Amino acid sequence: MELRGQRIVVIGGTAGIGLAVAEAAAREGARVVVASRRRESVDAALKRLPEDAEGRVLDASDEDAVRAFFGELGGYDHLVYTAGDALLMESLAESDLGRARAFLDTRLWGAYTAVKYGAGSIREGGSVVLTTGTAGRRPLPGTSVASALCGAMESLTRALALELAPLRVNVVAPGVVRTELWREMDDEDRDGLFESVAGSLPVGRIGEPEDIAEAYLYLMRGGYTTGSTVVVDGGTVLV
Repeated sequence: MELRGQRIVVIGGTAGIGLAVAEAAAREGARVVVASRRRESVDAALKRLPEDAEGRVLDASDEDAVRAFFGELGGYDHLVYTAGDALLMESLAESDLGRARAFLDTRLWGAYTAVKYGAGSIREGGSVVLTTGTAGRRPLPGTSVASALCGAMESLTRALALELAPLRVNVVAPGVVRTELWREMDDEDRDGLFESVAGSLPVGRIGEPEDIAEAYLYLMRGGYTTGSTVVVDGGTVLV
């Protein structure tokens, strides 16, 4: 299956992995629609994308906004969901339940809402590609919320693949990737983490957004793949 001429919606598509997916799909001739909650992020992304790209402001945690977004969008071929706030890493004892709920609102309930209101506009042969992570398979101290999210996203993907068939639903599980999601760490701690992780991985480096984008493109093209989790982690779950 070729992506040329297809219309691809990327919620969270103005930075990091989402923007890398949009750029890669556009290079293959797809028409992309990127959405993010901040206008400045949308405008910056459109400067990097072809002239036929569309950009919309959307708060993925706002059900009414998501309903209206898809109501106005019209038909398209693939929905990619990569939206998420900064990674939440804190011990159970020190956890802030408000932050934990907000983290899940965007990443889990935002994805659920997007599929609920967006699936009906996907053309025959299209797909949904969601985003999880490796914390559910290899949890570490301080990752209880992230681990819960990852397990939930994999289970949700399998359930949706059955409920929405023949629409295909899959999910990508990245490892540590150099994106804006680490922005709340100070530079020294973040660089130290990246160096430590890179040294522990079989591939000898952390991921870049472009590495992960390839998995999304594969799942959009892969007409025989549904209910699957594609792990792109440099070998994280092995070590």
